[in-house]
Amino acid sequence: MILVTASAVAWSLAGLFTRAIPLDSWTILAWRGIFGSIGIAVAMMLFEGGIAWKSFRHMGRPGWLFVAVSSLGMVFFITALKETTVAHVAVIYATIPFVAAVVAWLAMGERSTLRAIVASIAAMGGVIIMVGLGTEGSLFGDLLAFGMTLCMGVLMVIVRRSPEISVMPAACVSALLSSLICWPLGNPLSVSAHDLLLIAMFGILVSAVGLACFTLGAKWLPPIETALIGSLDAPLAPFWIWLVFNEVPSRSTVIGGSIVFAAVVANVLAGTKKGPTPANSVT
Repeated sequence: MILVTASAVAWSLAGLFTRAIPLDSWTILAWRGIFGSIGIAVAMMLFEGGIAWKSFRHMGRPGWLFVAVSSLGMVFFITALKETTVAHVAVIYATIPFVAAVVAWLAMGERSTLRAIVASIAAMGGVIIMVGLGTEGSLFGDLLAFGMTLCMGVLMVIVRRSPEISVMPAACVSALLSSLICWPLGNPLSVSAHDLLLIAMFGILVSAVGLACFTLGAKWLPPIETALIGSLDAPLAPFWIWLVFNEVPSRSTVIGGSIVFAAVVANVLAGTKKGPTPANSVT
């Protein structure tokens, strides 16, 4: 529980780092990818020793597809944090269980349970309230956040169809690939030492430490508990922005976000009461 909670806290800091670093998205992504890939590689060496490098040679086509989609999702994520509010990004990303269910239905024909469909409708209503009635953020940034959420849903389906994929080496290559793509689009050589330090902390804490804690902690917890604790990311992300920058979300964001968060939690809790989910359905 401590490890999974630590991963949620680490991932929730992404918005804070993005807001605190006064650079364009491409420059942040260029350096963040480098530090993130180094941090993940070090974590792999600590956990697996010398055999860690063999994982890179056996990713296969599903692993490389994971790398491509993950790189695209990261570009969407950081750019969204620059274009709209952290609260909007957090709330839209909180719909990931339902987005993943739709992707699984389209790609694999998996049927969602009735409670998941009802929760999805409620969550979508919350997003509509937040985006449609709010005056903060931007529609472009919100669309980027949804693009990131869609990418994450695709990643979940890739892992489900190909469970042999080792996530950490794929994430390591993905971080490096996003850096190579974004390097010529930004101004990475003009970054100050202070900003470079912040980006290094961003890459190491959010990417490496967050992924390592989640990978280890998830092995010791049931999926339901892992999902519940992991959902802490959604309320924590805007909390850090409020604490550091005194940025208070609008009423529509609070109402819409509360509906989304309640739908996610209710869906997960309902799964614990009904026992294991059938193999041909997703929650």
